[in-house]
Amino acid sequence: MSKALNVEINQMDKTENCKTAATNEPGSTLRDLLTATAGKLRLGSTDAGIAFAPVFSAETPIGRGARSMPNLLDDIIASVVENKIPASKSEKLHGKEETNQHLQKEIKNLNLGSISKNHPEESYSWLCGGNVLWLQDSGNPSNCKIFRECWRQEQPVLVSGVHKKLNSNIWKPESFNEDFADQKVDLINCKDGSIVSGVRIQDFWDGFEDLTKRLKSKNGESLLLKLNDWPSGEDFKTMMPSRYDDFIKNLPLSQYCNPEGNLNLASRLPNFFVQPDLGPKLYSVYGQTSVKEHGTTNLHLDVADVVNVLVYVGVPKGNGNNHRAAILKKMEDEIDESTKKRLKNSNETPGALWHIFSTKDTDKIREFLQKVNEELGQESPEHDPLLDQICYLDKKMRQRLCEECGIQCCSILQFLGDTFLIPAGTLRQMQSIYSCIQVSEDFVSPEHIAQSFHLTHELRHQSKDEINYEDKFQIKNIIYHSVKDAVGTLRLHEENAHQKV
Repeated sequence: MSKALNVEINQMDKTENCKTAATNEPGSTLRDLLTATAGKLRLGSTDAGIAFAPVFSAETPIGRGARSMPNLLDDIIASVVENKIPASKSEKLHGKEETNQHLQKEIKNLNLGSISKNHPEESYSWLCGGNVLWLQDSGNPSNCKIFRECWRQEQPVLVSGVHKKLNSNIWKPESFNEDFADQKVDLINCKDGSIVSGVRIQDFWDGFEDLTKRLKSKNGESLLLKLNDWPSGEDFKTMMPSRYDDFIKNLPLSQYCNPEGNLNLASRLPNFFVQPDLGPKLYSVYGQTSVKEHGTTNLHLDVADVVNVLVYVGVPKGNGNNHRAAILKKMEDEIDESTKKRLKNSNETPGALWHIFSTKDTDKIREFLQKVNEELGQESPEHDPLLDQICYLDKKMRQRLCEECGIQCCSILQFLGDTFLIPAGTLRQMQSIYSCIQVSEDFVSPEHIAQSFHLTHELRHQSKDEINYEDKFQIKNIIYHSVKDAVGTLRLHEENAHQKV
């Protein structure tokens, strides 16, 4: 990583100290600057993916009289005011998609030999043929360097070993039962998507690992229940303060994932704004009890980046072990050799199987699902199969998707303590293997802020419901105040440079 980049990151760490100075400027000044200079920006910069570009242009000798705006700042501003850019410039913007696709191909060519030259101390490897970075030591201080190289290319990242830092006692079903036994909740039956209302939470946790205690349908079949998003946002912090603190302080790559992280742009939103609900959110779901594949999280995408930690895995008691072995045997056709080795390790506990798709395939997958719905007579122009989150692609459908559209997914098995970092706009679905307790947190990274911006508008226009996705995450406000803080930091840097003259 370049010395200039390290200097810039250190400068951004000091941004909090500059907020007061930046805030004193009239709000309209920066807006006028953004609008007036939109056509003069360097568009289509290939440096837009890095967290923060150098303050000084690499093409110009560094000096007091030769300074240019950071390339990333140019791209963020261009994203905010793209409607102001003349039509003659628009072709360069469209060229950025081709650049991103080229970068996505480059990551596949990365290997341990070439990366180790720049990162000799990291403990990492590759999953899914080089599509997913696997950081095996969550506490390695050098993780962030290699992470950034992959994150800028919209690749998911897996980090292992977080459970070793957590207080395991407070994440057990018994602990939740002790604290919230009599609380009533609504559950989702993942077999058919129906809602089971008014269930005592103790009844859910009692069946988490004991198959004989699970709730049953009218025909005597065990329900595959999911406790979804309980509790979320401020409720999580208020109801579970010890769990909140344990989760937040042990998140890997905290510069990005922590709500106050320097590279989490959501932290730049002033306190007087209504804060977006970025989590944490708790997801708890039963493990499978049959060979038949049931999705426990349907195919979906998010506007923001997501970090998902598997904090507890419940191995079922009773008569589920034979079914368990059959599921694992069936799953071995999808996972790579590194994951198979983990399965053979008795110290590793598998929890959930994820299927993750490339962001460039989103439109093709949407068209594929619409085609399938037409064949089934379920065509509905008012509904988007991805926004509605009603589809799960089983093995048969994934094979058809590959044959007809040439689209393959990455199949990643999440073990106890594994943390997934998933870029904004990434399509994914999940199937629980054993019973799982997962905690997720949304964040907004500089590398994917443009993707979040475009997704916000896309979702807003596609949705037929009275939902304002833009207000939900306040992406425009986050961009505005991030740029404002960055401009304040640059001005302070310039003032300090002049004072030293």
